[in-house]
Amino acid sequence: MNAPEAGRRSAGSPRVRDPLASDIVRATAEKHGVCVRPFTMEVADTETGELRYIPVPCGSTVESVCLPCARKAKALRQAQCREGWHLDEEPKLASKAPTEDHKELLTFRADLVAAYRDCVEHEDQGEAEHLREEVRTVDAELRQLGMRGRLPSPDLPTKKAVKRSTRRRQDAPNLPRRKVTKTTVGREYAGKFRPSMFVTLTCDSYGPVRGDGSPVDPATYDYRRAARDAVHFSALVDRWWQNLRRVVGWDAQYFATVEPQKRAAPHLHTAIRGAISHEVVRQVTGATYHQVWWPNHDRVAYVDRMPRWNPDSRAFVDPDTHEPLTAWDDAVDEVEHPAHVVTFGRQVHSKGILGGSEEAGRHIGYLTKYLTKSTGEVVSAESRRQEDHHERLHAELSVTPCSPRCAVWLLYGIQPKGASTKTTPGHCKGRAHRRTTLGLPGRRVLVSRKWSGKTLGDHKADRQAFVQQALAAIGIEKPQPDPARLVWRKVEPGDQHVPPRDHLIMHAISERITWRAEYDRALLAAQGPPGGPETSATRQAA
Repeated sequence: MNAPEAGRRSAGSPRVRDPLASDIVRATAEKHGVCVRPFTMEVADTETGELRYIPVPCGSTVESVCLPCARKAKALRQAQCREGWHLDEEPKLASKAPTEDHKELLTFRADLVAAYRDCVEHEDQGEAEHLREEVRTVDAELRQLGMRGRLPSPDLPTKKAVKRSTRRRQDAPNLPRRKVTKTTVGREYAGKFRPSMFVTLTCDSYGPVRGDGSPVDPATYDYRRAARDAVHFSALVDRWWQNLRRVVGWDAQYFATVEPQKRAAPHLHTAIRGAISHEVVRQVTGATYHQVWWPNHDRVAYVDRMPRWNPDSRAFVDPDTHEPLTAWDDAVDEVEHPAHVVTFGRQVHSKGILGGSEEAGRHIGYLTKYLTKSTGEVVSAESRRQEDHHERLHAELSVTPCSPRCAVWLLYGIQPKGASTKTTPGHCKGRAHRRTTLGLPGRRVLVSRKWSGKTLGDHKADRQAFVQQALAAIGIEKPQPDPARLVWRKVEPGDQHVPPRDHLIMHAISERITWRAEYDRALLAAQGPPGGPETSATRQAA
């Protein structure tokens, strides 16, 4: 065989094009619904002494990261939306009573806070910082035990909170106001119909745009207002819910998703329980606004020479005069007019939906359509004009503060809350400043507390209970060990006793195939013999 022929055979060898072993493992895991990137936990049984390594699913909600976990998360959200949209009874919300562990930890926290304030009063900074760290540890333990809400800060307030006028703006129409009752279930019509609503809200216009979302004239497109509206969109949505409840007179519940439009502006799709007239929806939308009572940030004060951290005064100072920058609280005290006002656009879509209809299922799919895609995948540019538009918007978001703690405030000569040596002027890690998010809020799914009366964990437990009951009906029991006897520990990197990830994934695939076969047997048994009475069972992932 001559050299050219050998080269051709080598280049065309089938082995060069064969899939990698890791790709085969990933594809098989995706086929059987097994997490492709689990993290390993070491589980010790305190009674038997058994030590096992368990692959814990990553829980990603993005398909490009982990397809099986993303699909499970989407199915869980769809079940949550479906269960709460057309409820005909009030959801039961009974808070658990505080346990003795809660009471003991809170008593310990009270003693720590008293000791901390005593150290602050006597200017013992070292001991005060140690006690403050202990308070944080206790707060973390309380949250782990199960606690909603926040406990008061160990530090006493140094200034009285600034109160703003609640009088409506003169340029905003007035809204009728009723006393909000505690009911969350919509009205029933003709003794059997209980329709609900599907509503879409958008941001205001910032200038004419083309079909691909890029502006017709980028020079006149209002990028500043677009960036600020995106940053404060979630606050505007919260105000809309508040106004809607005051107008209709009952505690309207919602399941909503926030997605970007082609022009990269956020818009809201929401399912609302109960029927509301289209005129009321439009009236509330037109009269809803959110005022941002922040210091003025129209003009950047520092471009080339940035403020510097002064360790003596523990504050940022001007690089030339060495004078401390204006503190956040002092800057807010001087505010006389809102720095920005956010409103919705004129386009409002509302539609009545009957429960259990094909249309309801289609709208649930529409609500959760993009939940398995990252924000960057949804707003990806497909043309040069879109790319330029996204770059301009990102440039404006880079100099738009996202919170009172945002490091961008230093560019305007204002020291944000919580500034320290780790703060870099103009560089904030918040999602609003990322190129991949373009100001979209972090939470893309918004669910009211009384939507279904359950958390996502409760919905997941319901699905597991359904599967266990189906298996028990054919004599298959899945006993669960007492959680108190198990000790979970995250393995350290480089631990030689931990099996390779692919081994754990393949073991999980084998288990999943066995579980699926058992569940299929249970479904066949529930259907009964041929010719017998038909029954139905919801096919859900084990």
